[in-house]
Amino acid sequence: MTGYYDIVLGLIPLSLAGLTAILLAAGMSLSASVPIASVVAFGLMGHAMFVNAPVATPASNGGQTAPDTSASGNGSLE
Repeated sequence: MTGYYDIVLGLIPLSLAGLTAILLAAGMSLSASVPIASVVAFGLMGHAMFVNAPVATPASNGGQTAPDTSASGNGSLE
């Protein structure tokens, strides 16, 4: 199943190469086409990282929670 991030990973090089080719065919110079196309690619990456950011889900461990031992270092309640 193709997810959102798979689509974004495919669109990054496609937009960079495709938009550059379209702008070149429209008569724009290469030195102007590549930066314009890269803005679109950066926009896709920015959307994937900040607007639709990946969310970490907690691992399933059968409904049990592990005790927090970070405060005392050994898990005792002294």
